Amino acid sequence: MFTSKLFILVPKDLLIDIKSSINTDIMNFLSIDCSTDLKSLFIKVENKTFNKILQSDKYSNDLLMKQILDFFIENDLSFKDISAILVNQGPGNFSALRSSLATAKGISLARNLKLFGYNTFLWSCIKFFNKRDIIYSLTKYREKYFVKKFDKNLISNTKIEEITKEEITKKYNNNFKVITKRVVKYFDDEILKLNNLNIITLDHKELEFLRLRDLLEKSLISPIYLS
Repeated sequence: MFTSKLFILVPKDLLIDIKSSINTDIMNFLSIDCSTDLKSLFIKVENKTFNKILQSDKYSNDLLMKQILDFFIENDLSFKDISAILVNQGPGNFSALRSSLATAKGISLARNLKLFGYNTFLWSCIKFFNKRDIIYSLTKYREKYFVKKFDKNLISNTKIEEITKEEITKKYNNNFKVITKRVVKYFDDEILKLNNLNIITLDHKELEFLRLRDLLEKSLISPIYLS
């Protein structure tokens, strides 16, 4: 009898040991993620972290800037407490991504802060750094499925590819796959029953790992838009 397995929680033996994988440099940063309906802000200062979910579905630079300023004030922080801004490049709603990237770039210039970009495909694979030779990160946007391939060092030399449900179930059934918890509700049940499928809860704290591995985007920080 064929038995399918769905990993709702990440197996302990696959979790990265961050302390043993990277150096101990500290980065204090603001992370802006407007890639999904569940938009969020995150600040890390020394050993303290602060998180805020943004309720508004409007996309404007002025509104996002106000929400960021309020977030700092609420936690008795200032831009002097951070050295960098990280912003999610997507994929996601183009208007929201464009607004968040413009806001992040504006703050970095005005406050002389370093600016880095990251994407959800890469973010979803962090926990499996150096644990799997090949990782396929899947997402769904506007009724279409997309996949991006990474090696064990989280390096990707391939483009984002559109893929059908049938291709996923046949071609990638036994491959190691990750999707984020945010998009599970959009996936077909047949895909969710595949072998080696791991559902990931994204964690802003893990973004520092990408910076220390030099995996964040530093130059071409533009929206990733899937059509």
